[in-house]
Amino acid sequence: MPLAVAVLLVLGGAAWVAASLEGRCARGHVLVTASPDIAPVLSQAAQGLSASCRSYEIRPRDTAQAVAEFGAPGGERAQVWVPDSTIALQQARQLGATDVPESGSSVASSPVVLAVTEDAARGLGWPGRAPTWADVVDAPGAELTLPDPARDPVGTSALVGLRDAVGSAPDPAGAFAAVLRRFAAGGGAAAAYPASESSVVQHNAASGAAPLVAVYSAGAPALDYPFARLTGAGDEQRAAIDALQQAVLGSAATAALGRAGLRVPGQALAGHEDDPHVVAAAQRSAPVPSSADLKVLLTQWAGVNLDARVEVLLDVSGSMEARVRGTNLNRMQVTVAAAEQALHLFRPSTQLRIWEFATGLDGTKDYREVLPLAPVAQHLTPGDLARLTAVRAIPKAGTGLYDSVLDLYGVARRDWQPGVLNVVIVMTDGRNEDMSGITREAFLAGLERLADPAHPLPVIAIGIGQDVEEADLSAITAITGGGAYVTRDPTKIGEVFYGALAQLVAR
Repeated sequence: MPLAVAVLLVLGGAAWVAASLEGRCARGHVLVTASPDIAPVLSQAAQGLSASCRSYEIRPRDTAQAVAEFGAPGGERAQVWVPDSTIALQQARQLGATDVPESGSSVASSPVVLAVTEDAARGLGWPGRAPTWADVVDAPGAELTLPDPARDPVGTSALVGLRDAVGSAPDPAGAFAAVLRRFAAGGGAAAAYPASESSVVQHNAASGAAPLVAVYSAGAPALDYPFARLTGAGDEQRAAIDALQQAVLGSAATAALGRAGLRVPGQALAGHEDDPHVVAAAQRSAPVPSSADLKVLLTQWAGVNLDARVEVLLDVSGSMEARVRGTNLNRMQVTVAAAEQALHLFRPSTQLRIWEFATGLDGTKDYREVLPLAPVAQHLTPGDLARLTAVRAIPKAGTGLYDSVLDLYGVARRDWQPGVLNVVIVMTDGRNEDMSGITREAFLAGLERLADPAHPLPVIAIGIGQDVEEADLSAITAITGGGAYVTRDPTKIGEVFYGALAQLVAR
């Protein structure tokens, strides 16, 4: 049985939970939207309170349901939201829920783990040793799946943990993209998938359920269950909210948290010390990602799951022979290495073509084809990789920027394909040096004629080194709806490339 279904069955009785004391008095009535796993704990805390003209209603809602209700016009507005993670607050605010605060006091916690079948865990050395996330990810043939990180904070937290798990790889960005593709492709009976520790506990407690083993990671943020006060509460409601928060933070709530498979923040998992499938001891976890980091993570996830049609232009002018300080490489070598790394960031089915450009490179043209338009999977074969790594700078050649970009943008416009990300990527270390080519004004006018907002075709321009004409690159990308990214340190080009793609997918 899928874990999410098992949790719903266990928590089904909480779907109607409400506590109403001393009658229903409108000014003292508090509506609480809460994650389904903590809703019973909040309900029990509310039932232990007694005051005249004070009442509580606890509505179990997962993050996606809660955000949808907050954004819907009309309807009764909650005064408190206790989602499973501060990440949910960030996501709600990014979607325009201005009454949601950035944070709240944590009233419970649950580590985000990889839930692994017993058979798979034994193959990784359990119970004699505790497997790691890297062990699970590296296991050959493991079927993996991931909750949608855009809708489920467990999935988002897992992205942070997975990024940490491959952080020591020679190519962390490529390894992370490869891992994300494996999780995205998973389906059916997965051998491992991210889940909250509490859901693993609840699943294992269900009659007839095949037990799951929780694999922990200090690199994944735990669910922190923030007690978030929404705007608009009256004086009587604020007093009732204070009482509820104190009650759920009190010692009487500890046993209720343990029964729900939840922890008091920073403490051990009470009542499950003898369960070999979980580790009851206190667990370390990573901090909740910032809003900026969250956006990058989600766009990276979206990027590796999105097919694309890509034209890549590599500057091979003579200045690309310049040595990169602190290395034995020149600009051309680090640029080609970044292009090779970028192949791993796209889905294997993405259609991609690579060009090189410099003045007078191919007769009257300033550009020529290096790799034909073909699936990325083909370009990752030894033959295509050899052709890419053989690209060299042309001594004394200038940068034929305007003619090359305009002509190849026209090629990409002609081949534009619906339903995929169509993009042109330009990697250069200089400014236009083709004095026999078109002028800057004619170049920009030509781009404006080809640009079509109804059929987006952005240009990502990546400038490398000290001689880049940033104004030119910004003008190109402003017309086409892309972005210009300049790094004065060529060794950082890989990071810039990945960040540029992430920002593009976020548009």
